[in-house]
Amino acid sequence: MAVPDAELTVGTTGPVATIVISNPGRRNAMTPAMWRRLPVLLDRLEADERIRALVLTGAAGTFCAGADLGDLDELLDAGDASIAVAAEERLAAFARPTVAAIEGACVGGGCQLAVACDLRLAAADARFGVPPARLGLVYPAPTTRRLARLVGPSAAKHLLFTAELIDAERALRIGLVDEVLPPVGLAARVAALTATIAERSRLTVAAAKEIVDDRADAERIAWWHRQVRDSGEAREGVAAANGRRAPRFGWAPPAADGPSTPERPAPGP
Repeated sequence: MAVPDAELTVGTTGPVATIVISNPGRRNAMTPAMWRRLPVLLDRLEADERIRALVLTGAAGTFCAGADLGDLDELLDAGDASIAVAAEERLAAFARPTVAAIEGACVGGGCQLAVACDLRLAAADARFGVPPARLGLVYPAPTTRRLARLVGPSAAKHLLFTAELIDAERALRIGLVDEVLPPVGLAARVAALTATIAERSRLTVAAAKEIVDDRADAERIAWWHRQVRDSGEAREGVAAANGRRAPRFGWAPPAADGPSTPERPAPGP
């Protein structure tokens, strides 16, 4: 059954797109329709060459309190093939840098989405938790591994074993978030960060994302180095540094590649 006012909305400010999670009656819990909608929105934004960074956030001071568990049988039957895991994997593979801007609750499915982003900035009032141990569920394997890579095995086990909520300062200490800001300063800091990213070499950023995420094999890495050599991007960067001016980077993925553009990461193992 559809939940009134449960939706994902998209806005753009210059080269930065923002997806807002909104489900006011359920602290922005993700409904099945919202999980299915997220990959569609990501496909559309990735096809827009003007977009250089993506922000994921929640409406009205809450990031996302989890997933709607209304149809438990469907959830149990799906296992790791669930629509939530599919949405998470698509978010993790998004070709541009992604930033989670987190206020309030970031729990369960919300934490799943935040961890799938490249960077996470949190307001000081944010709270984080992974609740399957309170519900008798097995956290999806891709999600569990992504969490462990981010915070380390011990911190991941603590979150998974206890299902306890942790505050933003502890999340910062274990590496779950990258910065903690006063709530009134979060939006401005996210805007400044994404503006900086949007000004940097798109070639460098795209290659770095693939390599850090272990999505680039030796052939792919060689392709990236050819792009540096052939595009003139590095020459422009060095000339700008020597001339004490802002660089005018112009690299874009080869258009002939269409939907399978080289900027889009290859699926992981």
